Amino acid sequence: MLLDMGWSELMLIGMVALVVIGPKDLPKALRVAGFWVRKARTLSREFQSSVEQMVREAELDEVREQLKKASEINIDHEFRQAVDPTGSLAESLKPPELPNFSGPALPETYRDAPAVPEPADAAPPVIAPADGGAPDPEPSQAAPPAIAPAGGGAPDPDPPKP
Repeated sequence: MLLDMGWSELMLIGMVALVVIGPKDLPKALRVAGFWVRKARTLSREFQSSVEQMVREAELDEVREQLKKASEINIDHEFRQAVDPTGSLAESLKPPELPNFSGPALPETYRDAPAVPEPADAAPPVIAPADGGAPDPEPSQAAPPAIAPAGGGAPDPDPPKP
């Protein structure tokens, strides 16, 4: 009960109040006492609710901090630490380095350059005439070039047919 008082203590306080205050003013005194008890209960209820609210806010702050810590965790790193803390498993799963059997590596300048020029980029060879004149800009498709005989002399105008 209130302040751990039993019925016997309340009866004792009531008898003393009846003797001290008197029967005439006792109802008025009880109304004033009831008003102050009600006021004290209201204040204690408000105090208790404010304390509970502060506790909830403190717990809420703790929960927020826990959620923030949980969201900052690197799951991949934690998983790797749990499964393979020393890193030996990851090292054993790496592919082996194979030797290069194809020959020495090309220098960096040759790796970037094309090995063979493109056929569209290659220009046809220009044949200079024997008389020292200017070469034809377009070789004729009709006659093949003349072949010089082995003995040295003039080129044969009609090459042998196969």
